Amino acid sequence: MIETNALRKRLACCVLLLAAAGSAMAEPLTVVSSGGFAAAYKKLVAEWQKQPDRAVDSQWGPSMGATKNAIPQRLDRKEPIDVVIMVGDALDKLMATGQLVPGSKVVLADSTIACAVPQGAPRPDIGTVDALRQTLLNARSVAWSDSASGEYIEREMIPKLGIAEQMRGKGRKIPATPVGEILAAKEADFGCQQRSELLPVHGIDIVGDLPADVQYVTEFSAAVVASSPRREEATRFLRFLAAPENAEVIRSTGLVPMAKGAAAAR
Repeated sequence: MIETNALRKRLACCVLLLAAAGSAMAEPLTVVSSGGFAAAYKKLVAEWQKQPDRAVDSQWGPSMGATKNAIPQRLDRKEPIDVVIMVGDALDKLMATGQLVPGSKVVLADSTIACAVPQGAPRPDIGTVDALRQTLLNARSVAWSDSASGEYIEREMIPKLGIAEQMRGKGRKIPATPVGEILAAKEADFGCQQRSELLPVHGIDIVGDLPADVQYVTEFSAAVVASSPRREEATRFLRFLAAPENAEVIRSTGLVPMAKGAAAAR
């Protein structure tokens, strides 16, 4: 009887150890992506997870700003994150503070700023700088994001167009919510954001990109978080995202892929 009980205890311990090992193997890679790369990310992560032991916990947050889900805020709170995908300039700042693994940055894509209106509304002319200026002046309400594109529009483009005073009161920064959703709900007449963030939104019509003379191209990059206990897996995931064979997936979401010969992780 004593030997039988001892054997049962050993078997129970083995079961617990195997369960713990299985749990550790199945623990997902935690990735936080900003909205500009979200559409491409969703397609790519679905492909990545087709292979066993490649679970990913996908989360979302702006590259900058004071909202609770903003990536810098989450890292400051020391949330358990393995990979961040965000605006390149903002990522570089986090890298400089030691919050990301040095040398782990991977440039994924460039994104232009496009403008849109609620679906079915007249499409204004934004083909030239003068036409864009007049469209902004004619609109009753204009929306832009609280991330990279919106910061540029508010701080640089509108002053450059010489209409900062005229835009006061009718131009507004939208925190966290995609600009396209504001337009779809007809809470603004005209809005601008990354083309890749406008494309997936139903209920809007994209008018076009900003004119070249006032266009602002945003780089989206990824890096491994310094506190990640799964750096090797995180690095393999970044190589996969940047692989040349994934370039067309990225392009299909309104981005310009920046793959430069990296081999996909297998």
